[in-house]
Amino acid sequence: MLLRHLRYLLAVADHGGFTRAAEVLHVSQPTLSQQIRQLEDSLGVTLFDRTSRTVKPTDAGLAYIECARRVLVELAAGRRALHDVKDLSRGSLRLAITPTFMAYLVGPLVRDYTARFPNIHLDIFELSMGDIEMGLADDSLDIAIAFDQVRNPDIECIPAFVETLGLMVGRDHPLYDSPIPLTATQVAELDFALLTADFATRTCIDGYFARAGITPKVMIEVNSVTTLLEVIRHTPVATLLPEPIATRDRALHTLTLTDPAPQRGASLLRRKNNYHSAASGAFMALVLGQLAGLDTGTASLA
Repeated sequence: MLLRHLRYLLAVADHGGFTRAAEVLHVSQPTLSQQIRQLEDSLGVTLFDRTSRTVKPTDAGLAYIECARRVLVELAAGRRALHDVKDLSRGSLRLAITPTFMAYLVGPLVRDYTARFPNIHLDIFELSMGDIEMGLADDSLDIAIAFDQVRNPDIECIPAFVETLGLMVGRDHPLYDSPIPLTATQVAELDFALLTADFATRTCIDGYFARAGITPKVMIEVNSVTTLLEVIRHTPVATLLPEPIATRDRALHTLTLTDPAPQRGASLLRRKNNYHSAASGAFMALVLGQLAGLDTGTASLA
């Protein structure tokens, strides 16, 4: 059996048939079919049910495909380990960050990381929590900054800091310069622009409103943090976003609340029992050292 057989096997499984898989692999369909037959003969089992229009894995095929995926992930990690340089004179890092963290963390962290390790190539991705978990699981990502509600048991969650969401408004809002803390009743009277329901941040916000007994007047919903910030800057509505986002440079101001503001845990995520490069370890050390003070508001992100 060759690694080629495993790659061909996964291609057929992922594309639901031999025709599309052959196109993606740049081989002829007869060649691909022959290779899968060779694999089945060597294993003594039928891996695919070919009796219907759609080629589907058999029970044995499903079990073997899962193992094949793990094998290829481990081999890819092994190749990276061979090329890793412990002194960080070269290397690469595949980093993912969720959108709200991206809005205020990525700049300072990348600035400091590249200043210390200028020869490390960075690939940075803004991804949802679900896509981050998928990327870590299939080894297309090295590390991520995201929330601590991890569903995949194969992903390690390392607490980094506690993030506080702030009630913020733009300069055109009548409460922009108000120093008076707002009660839950007053918050309920505000017009809101919020992230859409598919954001983990919105889930946290909705939970806060429910606990406070607030039925928010949501006038605008936006599926982009950057777009939401522009809306808040130019429209007299309020929003809830991580407190560090609200800066004078952005013409945003965080209003004080009489009740505790919503909080959530921020963590570093990486795949368990996987090879972790020196570049990844250095990034983790930087994050944990630089962001530990965010729990108390003492960390510097300037």
